[in-house]
Amino acid sequence: MADSERATTPDALVAELTTLLDVEAIDTDLYRGSRQPGGVGRVFGGQVIAQALQAAQRSIDDEKVAHSLHAYFMRPGSEDHPIIYRVVRDFDGRSFANRRVIAMQRGQPILNMIASFQRPEDGLAYQRPMPDVPAPETLRSESDLRDEIQAQVPEKLRRFFLRARPIEIRPVDPREWFAPAPREPVQHSWFRIVAPLPDNPALHRAMLAYASDMTLLGTCMLPHGVSWMTGSVQTASLDHAIWLHEPFRADEWLLYTTDSPWSGHARGLNHGRIYTRDGRLVASCAQEGLIRKRD
Repeated sequence: MADSERATTPDALVAELTTLLDVEAIDTDLYRGSRQPGGVGRVFGGQVIAQALQAAQRSIDDEKVAHSLHAYFMRPGSEDHPIIYRVVRDFDGRSFANRRVIAMQRGQPILNMIASFQRPEDGLAYQRPMPDVPAPETLRSESDLRDEIQAQVPEKLRRFFLRARPIEIRPVDPREWFAPAPREPVQHSWFRIVAPLPDNPALHRAMLAYASDMTLLGTCMLPHGVSWMTGSVQTASLDHAIWLHEPFRADEWLLYTTDSPWSGHARGLNHGRIYTRDGRLVASCAQEGLIRKRD
């Protein structure tokens, strides 16, 4: 799709993302995920996770709800081809069910994921409180912040860096893209889908899975004062885990608070918690990523 044909209105952007994550059934427990319209290069990891989750959700009865997933990235996906998802029904119990999903391109696996589902039930309840941060209305959107520095962006990255996105992000403490100074490995960002979504909890979970890969990996880079925009570091997601705790809507403001307890040996570990605006902890995330310093 040419740049002039790309979706730009909020409704069109969200419709495009919804279609992207709506995997097509091509046989029993076999699905096809379409490629990102206009995508070039490597597939965004959040897209593969979200499509894999959608494939797993298609094989589960409506009484059980996804509560966790654990994924390993093995090869970079290519935007030149669709992704095939094979679902293996490893376990079906009265309370829980497990699904294994293998994502493949051109006969090679690019991601393995295990997802667990539970029939909802009551139990002992506790959550870590939400951090005290400014409301999203008081913050500037990341798209506005990107527009301000577009003259500094290399030409080959400008289209990707400035394109309209279906998810709005408002960082509490915006990152410095081109001259980052070392800082504490903690980030807080509000995010939401930019247009209303249908009342489909499975779609909202897939949207959160997609968004969960957006600011997480960068957290472990903060103490080192490096940025992928400067070409000084090579980054890639190695694995990704999500625990889904409570119902939520992805088209309402969610706070993503992330921290990194460790980095070393060309890897960095990142933790994340996602809260609703009224302070409910609805999801937790963890990711280890490659952060290889370049000369």
